[in-house]
Amino acid sequence: MIDFQNVTKLLGGKSILDNASFRINQGERVGMVGPNGAGKTTVFSMILGELPPDKGEILIPERLRIGILRQQIDLSDKQEDVLSYVAATGELPLIQARLAEVERALETDPANRQLLDEFGHLQTTYEHLGGYDSGHRAEAALAGLGFDEDVFHKPLNSFSGGWQMRASMARVLLSEPDILLLDEPSNYLDIPAVEWLQRRLRVYTGTLLLISHDRFLLNSLTNVTLEINGGKATRYSGSYSKYVVERETRSALAEAARKNTEKRRDKLKENIDRFRYKASKAAQVQMWIKMLDKIETEELPEQLHFQGRIRIPEPPRCGAEVCAIENVSHSYDGARFVFRDISFTVNNGDKLGIVGYNGMGKTTLLRIIAGTLAPTSGRARVGHNVVIGYQAQEFAELLPAEEAAYDVVKHAAPGDTPPSRIREILGAFGFSGDDAMKQCKVLSGGEKIRLCFARIFVNPPNLLILDEPTTHLDIAAREALQDALVNYKGTVCFVSHDLEFIRGTATSILEMRHDRVKRFFGGFDYYKEKLAEEEAGNPSNAAQQVKVNAAQQVKVNAAQSASNSGSSGSQAQPQQQTAGKDRRREKAAKRNALLPEKRRIERSLAKCEKIIEDAENEKAEIDKQLMEATPQTDFAALQKRRKALDYDIAEATVEWERLASEHEDFMKKYNDDTDA
Repeated sequence: MIDFQNVTKLLGGKSILDNASFRINQGERVGMVGPNGAGKTTVFSMILGELPPDKGEILIPERLRIGILRQQIDLSDKQEDVLSYVAATGELPLIQARLAEVERALETDPANRQLLDEFGHLQTTYEHLGGYDSGHRAEAALAGLGFDEDVFHKPLNSFSGGWQMRASMARVLLSEPDILLLDEPSNYLDIPAVEWLQRRLRVYTGTLLLISHDRFLLNSLTNVTLEINGGKATRYSGSYSKYVVERETRSALAEAARKNTEKRRDKLKENIDRFRYKASKAAQVQMWIKMLDKIETEELPEQLHFQGRIRIPEPPRCGAEVCAIENVSHSYDGARFVFRDISFTVNNGDKLGIVGYNGMGKTTLLRIIAGTLAPTSGRARVGHNVVIGYQAQEFAELLPAEEAAYDVVKHAAPGDTPPSRIREILGAFGFSGDDAMKQCKVLSGGEKIRLCFARIFVNPPNLLILDEPTTHLDIAAREALQDALVNYKGTVCFVSHDLEFIRGTATSILEMRHDRVKRFFGGFDYYKEKLAEEEAGNPSNAAQQVKVNAAQQVKVNAAQSASNSGSSGSQAQPQQQTAGKDRRREKAAKRNALLPEKRRIERSLAKCEKIIEDAENEKAEIDKQLMEATPQTDFAALQKRRKALDYDIAEATVEWERLASEHEDFMKKYNDDTDA
C-alpha cells in the first residue's frame, strides 16, 4: 500500500533516509519510533506528498483517503463552533453543500429527472458516510476527549492550542480515512482521554501509522514497528515491547559477527605480514590480500538518542510523614474553586501518581505541596527534615538561553560544592565531557529536562515533586527516568500523562475529580480494577451498602422509638420489626426478579469479549504468517480474512460498548431498587 523504494532524503544537511526501502501493507498498524529529530515527521510529510524524495520512489495507490493529525496546528481563524467543526469530516461538507444546491434547484423544477437522480445518489452517499448521525458521533468523541457539553457551541478559536488539538483529533478519527497518520497524538491528552483514544483506535479498520513516545499506545495498538534512525528505516514485526527485545537480539548478533570478522581480519593480516617476503608463499599472500579487501565490517545498529542510566543521589534522612495536606481548598479568583477540602498524607518512600482530567487542579496541588503557592484555606504541612525538589512543567522553557549546562547546575549548588561534584552530577544525567558546556539555547527538549533534574539533584532532595517530567523525552529517556525513580529511596509526588510511566513508577494513586479526591493504596493497575468495580456496581459493594443502609435505618427507628413515651413506644417496636422484615422480603423479591436480566447482560458481555479475543488471536496468527511468508503463501486469502476479522472486532466492540452502557444503567436500577 505504501512502498518506499531506495529513497534518499536530505533535510538541512542531515540524512533523514539514505537509500531506504520499506513497505507498509494494507490494514497494518505501524508504530514509528526513533530518537527525537531522526525524521519521523518528515517521513509523514513524504507520504502526504508535501516533501519529494531526493532519490528513489514512493508508491501509494491513488484515490486513497489519508487522514493526518500533526503535532502543531493553527486554528486561530476557525470561528465555527467546535461541534460543527468536528462533525464536518471528510467529504460530508461538500456533499451537504451540493444537497442544498440540488434541493433549491428542485424547488423551481421538481420534475427534473436528472436532479432527482443526483439528489437520491447524494443522500445515499451522505447516509453511507454517516452524515445523518455525524452530530451524535461528534458529541460522543468530544465527550470522550474531555469536552464538557456546555462548550460544544463555543467558537473553536476561543479554545487553547491543546483543546484545539483534541478537536482536530476527533475530526480526523470520525472521517474514517483509509490511511491514518497520527503524530504524537497523546501530547495534549490526560489519562482518561488517552484511554478513550486507545479504545477508539482499536476498532479502526484502516492502515494506521503512529508516531508516539507513549508505550501504552504503541504496545496496545501496533503490530509492526518501523525504526527511523541514522538514515535507515528498519522494520520489526510486533509491538514496541517485542521490537525492544528483537532490536537487542539483532544488536547482539551483529556484535558477535563483528568480533568474528575482526578476528578473521587480524588473522589474515598476521599471515600476510609473516609470509610477505617468502617467495614460496607469494601466491597465497596475494590470495590473502584479496580476501582481506573483500571482508566487510559488520554494521551495528545505531544507538538510540539517550544512553546509560540516570543516577539519582542518595536522599537525606527525614521523618516517616513527609507531607500532610489538611483541609486544603484553592481558588484563583475567589469565586470558583479548583478543589475544596482536600486531606491526605504522604509517607516516606511513597511514589504517589496524581491522575484526573485536565482542569481538575493537579498542577495547582503540586505547587501547594512544593510551597510555591499558598492555598486559599487549609495548610500543607511538611515533615521533619524534608528537602523538596520541585520541577515545574514549564521550567525547561525558562532556562537562560546563553548559559552553559555547567553554569545552570553550579548556580543551584551550595556554595562549597567542588567543580568535580558538579561534573559528576552532570555526567549522571547525560552531560559528560564537552556536553557540560553546551549552551541552553542549543539543547533539545529532552536535554533540557535532564538538565533540570541535574539542577535539582546537585542539592539532593528527599521529596521529589514532578509535573509532567516525561514531556519532550524520547522513549529511551523515559525508561531511564522511570528506572531511576523506581530505585530512588526518597518520596515522589508526580503528575504524568504517560500511562506506562505511571504504571511503572507509582505505588499509590491520588485521583482528582469534580466531586472528590480519593487515594488508592496500590499501583495504577490496582486503581483501574477498583474503578471498574465501582462503575460496574460491584455486587459485593452493593450488598454491603444494603447492610449499612439497613443498620442505619434500625438506628433511626430505635431513636424514634426511644423518643416516644410509655406504652406507645412498646407498641411501636413490634410494628417496626415487622416492617423491617417486610422490607427485607421486598428487597429480596426485587433482586430475584432482576437477576435473570442481569445474568443475560453479563453473558452477552462475556460473549462479545470472547469474540474480540478470538479474532485478535487469529489476526496475530495471520500477521505471523504474512511475516514468515513463503512462495506458497496465499496473500489474497490471508488479507481477505484479516479484513473480515477487523469488521468482526469492530462489530463486537460496538455491541460491547452498547451492552456495557446497558449494564451500567441496569446496575443503577438494580442498586436503587434493592436499596429502596
